[in-house]
Amino acid sequence: MFESHFGFTASPFALNPDPGFYFASKGHGRALAYLQYGVHQREGFIVITGEIGSGKTTLVRTLLAGLAEGGEVVAAQVSNTQLDSSELLHSICNAFGIPIAGHSKSHLLGALEAFLTGLAARGQRALLIVDEAQNLGLREIEELRMLSNFQFGNHALLQSFLVGQPELRQMLRSPSMEQLRQRTIAACHLGPLGEAETRSYVEHRLNRVGWTGNPAIDDGAFQAVHRHSAGIPRRINLLCTRVLLAAWLGEGNRIDAEAVESAAEEMRTEMLGDDELPAQEPPARGPALVKKLP
Repeated sequence: MFESHFGFTASPFALNPDPGFYFASKGHGRALAYLQYGVHQREGFIVITGEIGSGKTTLVRTLLAGLAEGGEVVAAQVSNTQLDSSELLHSICNAFGIPIAGHSKSHLLGALEAFLTGLAARGQRALLIVDEAQNLGLREIEELRMLSNFQFGNHALLQSFLVGQPELRQMLRSPSMEQLRQRTIAACHLGPLGEAETRSYVEHRLNRVGWTGNPAIDDGAFQAVHRHSAGIPRRINLLCTRVLLAAWLGEGNRIDAEAVESAAEEMRTEMLGDDELPAQEPPARGPALVKKLP
């Protein structure tokens, strides 16, 4: 909608994780370096945690995009983690594309080990990335640890990266997780972006779609974006999309702090409800908006 108005080649703040928009903040750069280090080590667990919307999935997809160029590492990702241990094994086999002859645990383990051994014989190795790992139970996490015992000579057949929300860190502190902690070679928590990084993040995404200064953005607008988003990338994306939409509807080419405040308040009202608020007239360009929609 507003993309052509501002001369953008795509939506700069789409919510779908896209490695093409990866922003190497201090925290994200460190986390990606840990993941790459883990791949280089060829064994052990890497744990990445972060709040909802902190950019974990984009980070993982950025890693996977880099691995796809080499071919040595065969990576699979499991994102649906509301599973018991047998369902988890089944999901892992599906993620690697392993044909399954039976559904018993012994069949699943046998099929997985045979697949991993075949990879090793061809000079390849397997990497499993478990997203939303905080939804796993302690028993299921222990199952993942047991899979790391698969060996081909002196080399581990399967390496696993666990990615999840902060609750995952609490789970791994459990006394029963001592063996997994001893196999974790690095762990990193993604914190929010600072004010300066928030500005750099917004400009980075705009530049990726051909921003040439239209709309112009005041310094105060960047500060307001950080204040209302708390530096969480997904919140930044939501807010900035709304601000750009409002600018397009108003046929404006400058965004100031007041515009960000207005968009943030509108979003807050939508989330909390406005039953007690007086009705407002629709935007002046409402009919034009309807015409532009497919």
